Amino acid sequence: MSHQPFSLPDAHVARALSQFRSQSPLVHCMTNDVVQSFTANVLLALHASPAMVIDADEAAQFSALADALLINVGTLTRERRDAMQAAVTAAVAAATPWTLDPVAVGALSLRSAFCRQLLDASPAAIRGNASEILALALNAQGGRGVDSLHQAEAALTAAQQLALNHRTIVVITGEVDYITDGERTLRVSGGSPLMTRVVGTGCALSAVVAAFASLSGDRLINIACACRIMALAGEQATQQAKGPGSFVAAFLDALWQLKGEVTA
Repeated sequence: MSHQPFSLPDAHVARALSQFRSQSPLVHCMTNDVVQSFTANVLLALHASPAMVIDADEAAQFSALADALLINVGTLTRERRDAMQAAVTAAVAAATPWTLDPVAVGALSLRSAFCRQLLDASPAAIRGNASEILALALNAQGGRGVDSLHQAEAALTAAQQLALNHRTIVVITGEVDYITDGERTLRVSGGSPLMTRVVGTGCALSAVVAAFASLSGDRLINIACACRIMALAGEQATQQAKGPGSFVAAFLDALWQLKGEVTA
């Protein structure tokens, strides 16, 4: 296991973005009610195709057709849990990569039990804050809803073990993001404090991670590129924004205007 995270080479970001835009992946987002519109707009700004299909029968059908599936438990209900389980089962059968966003795991019981159950279905990626990753990895209580009580570095060892145990890629987001497959660990810095003052940037990142997990090549590198692209858009948007409201528009514009020759 690598204990020394390394930085993402600039060239990988440009290559992944170009590949992403040429492929324009279809992303099935089973996400929370608060962020659906923003998540869809982020994916559209990157030239992906979002779809929000939530009925259990339709979700199972659609996840087998999509390029990627996102499971975000932010506004989980028992009915939605069953639909998500059906979608994941169909995705696994169709070899569709799926990503888990374990929102508030460790703080609430229904979602905690469900997310731990889903780990057996081999997610391509898991994206959460440090408290969520610690709670998921250690079967512990923690966090304060969607807010993290820990810095990303505090969850790194647990994330590496979680990745190894479930043969997945774990993304811990914070002031610095860490992306690990258990053996290799990448660090991605950047972004903007305003990203924490807008509802849905983390959830949207999970959708972008899910989409980039569908690309061919090194999945760890591709997912790290997703994190860097979102951080870079945040940096560029901050230069134009006067506050959270104008930041949202500037952020979407920045994602749209990123070029294939972009560097990190």
